[in-house]
Amino acid sequence: MKRAAPKPAAAKSAIYTDPLAEVLRPGQSIELLKELHILTRDGRLNQDSRRKLKQVFHLCQFIAPLIDEVLDRQDTLLLADHGAGKSYLGFILYDLYLKDRPGAHIIGIETRDELVAKSRDLADRLGFDRMHFLNTTVAESTHTETLPDRFDIVTALHACNTATDDAIRFAFAKQARHIVLVPCCQAEVAAVLRRHKNASFGKTPLSEIWRHPLHTREFGSQLTNVLRCLQLEAHGYQVSVTELVGWEHSMKNELIVASQTGQPRGDARARLAAILDEFNLGELAPRFLD
Repeated sequence: MKRAAPKPAAAKSAIYTDPLAEVLRPGQSIELLKELHILTRDGRLNQDSRRKLKQVFHLCQFIAPLIDEVLDRQDTLLLADHGAGKSYLGFILYDLYLKDRPGAHIIGIETRDELVAKSRDLADRLGFDRMHFLNTTVAESTHTETLPDRFDIVTALHACNTATDDAIRFAFAKQARHIVLVPCCQAEVAAVLRRHKNASFGKTPLSEIWRHPLHTREFGSQLTNVLRCLQLEAHGYQVSVTELVGWEHSMKNELIVASQTGQPRGDARARLAAILDEFNLGELAPRFLD
């Protein structure tokens, strides 16, 4: 039997594929990514930076349509970025979606002096003159006369514990059209569940859900976001909840997007109050029901 002739070895491709081209968006500032330490000084991208960039890009995909919706209706846009940190989100949003839209402004709100100073310096050097930074807490920012009375979009990416709730109250006070939240480090509800655990055993068999410490922490985190969603719906927002990115990228992974409709969900406040009562969380009523 005649053997088939061996196949010739595949020729190596003469086309060089730049790994950055597979990750970066068209027109994106390489200098910005270097300054944010997402790229190294020689323009390389390590695996940790790739994950961080993927997470921010994924979040931007949810925010971009909200930006378009606002700017389709009006010439200006104000976006507040709470717990801004190093302002990864704000800088990348501005670079990709807002630098060529002259009516759009981003205000990053952060408590750490050194991060605010670095962000201001970076915005100046890059010519991002419609990025502004305020050194204050999320709660204080709601009442400061430094900020405008209204904002269009409010974001809070990994604002820890009750700072997410402060961002929600800021959005209510500023009549925000859209709210985008990635909650983080939600310890308050779990602490109240833990503190009243013995009393809850006699109140409801559902207390078995958080009897064990690990379950208290995990259930408290989930319950916190359920209460937040009901609070948003009671204030006339349509809410969607989804996973931000795969678990391999971040454990703080829940994304809440709320858009003002002007039509509160009829039973949201009543259900919120009932849940607080059922789980012996009455002391938290002022936070969620006011």
